[in-house]
Amino acid sequence: MAAPSAQNVTLCLCINLICSILIVLLNKRIYVVHGFPNMTLTCIHFVITTAGLFICQKCNIFQPKRLPVLEMLPLAASFCGYVVTTNLSLQHNTVGTYQLIKAMTTPCIIFIQTQFYKRKFSLKIQLSLLPITIGVFLNSYYDMKYSHIGVFYASIGVLVTSLYQVLVGEKQHELQVNSMQLLYYQAPISALMLMVAVPFFEPVFSFQVFRSWNWPAALTVFLSGVIAFLVNLTIYWIIGNTSPVTYNMVGHLKFCLILLGAYQFFNECLHLLQLLGIGITVSGIIYYTHVKMNEQKSKSPLPTRSNVSETDMKPIISE
Repeated sequence: MAAPSAQNVTLCLCINLICSILIVLLNKRIYVVHGFPNMTLTCIHFVITTAGLFICQKCNIFQPKRLPVLEMLPLAASFCGYVVTTNLSLQHNTVGTYQLIKAMTTPCIIFIQTQFYKRKFSLKIQLSLLPITIGVFLNSYYDMKYSHIGVFYASIGVLVTSLYQVLVGEKQHELQVNSMQLLYYQAPISALMLMVAVPFFEPVFSFQVFRSWNWPAALTVFLSGVIAFLVNLTIYWIIGNTSPVTYNMVGHLKFCLILLGAYQFFNECLHLLQLLGIGITVSGIIYYTHVKMNEQKSKSPLPTRSNVSETDMKPIISE
C-alpha cells in the first residue's frame, strides 16, 4: 500500500484536531443551552455512528470481521458506561476540570493492569504519573465552579473508562481485530442497550425536552453525532497511517486548545493555582509520552500500528 501524501496527512490531522475540540464544546453547549438528557444524546450518537460505520464498510474503508455477539455484550455495556459517565462529567463540571480529570485515566489504567493483569511498568513511567495526579488535584481543588456531584461523576467516569480501555485492549488481542472492527459491533449493541434504558432513567426529562423541540436544537444534536463519528474515523486513519508520535503530539495540542476554548466560550474563570495545575498536568502527559515512545522505539525500530498501546486505540464517541 502506498504511503499517504503529506497533503492527506495534514488534512486528516486538521479534521481530527477541529472535530475533537468541537465535540467537547458542542456537547457542553447542548447540556448548558438545550438541557438535553445525557443518555438520550449518547444513544443518538451511537445510532449515527452505526450508520456511519455501515457506510464506511460499504465504501471499503475497513473490512468487518465476524465476531461472537455474546462476547461483545460486556464490551458494549462498558462502552455505554464509559460514554455516559464521561458525558455526565462534562455536563456537571467546567470543561477545564472535565478535561484535566480525564488525564487520570492513564494512572488508573496502569494501576488496573499492574494489579489484575500482572503487567510491569518502568520506574520512569510510574514517576510520570506523579505530576499528572498533582496537577489534576490542584486544578480541581481551586476550581471556582467546583461541584461535588461533578467530581463524583468524573471519578466514576475515569474508573469506567479505564476498565473499558483495558477490556478493549484485551479483546483486540484476543480476537485479532482493530478498533473500527470492534466499534462496528459495539455501536449498534450499545445503541440498543440505551434504547431499553432511556425510558426507565429519562422518561419525563426526555418527554419535556422533545415537547419543546426546535430545528436549531435538532441540528445541533445531529451535528454533534456526526462530529463524534468523524473523530473516531480520523483517529483510526491517523493511527494506521502515521507514527504514534504524531498521534500523541496532536493529542497534546487538542488538550491545550480544548482548555483555551472552554475559557473563551463558557467564561470559565481560572485561579492562578489552576493554571499551575494545568501546567504540571500537561508536563506530566508530555513526559509520559516521551518515555513511552522511547520504550516502544527500543522494542521496534519501525513505527507501526502495533507500536500504539491499547489505550491509544479507544473509540472516542462523545468525549
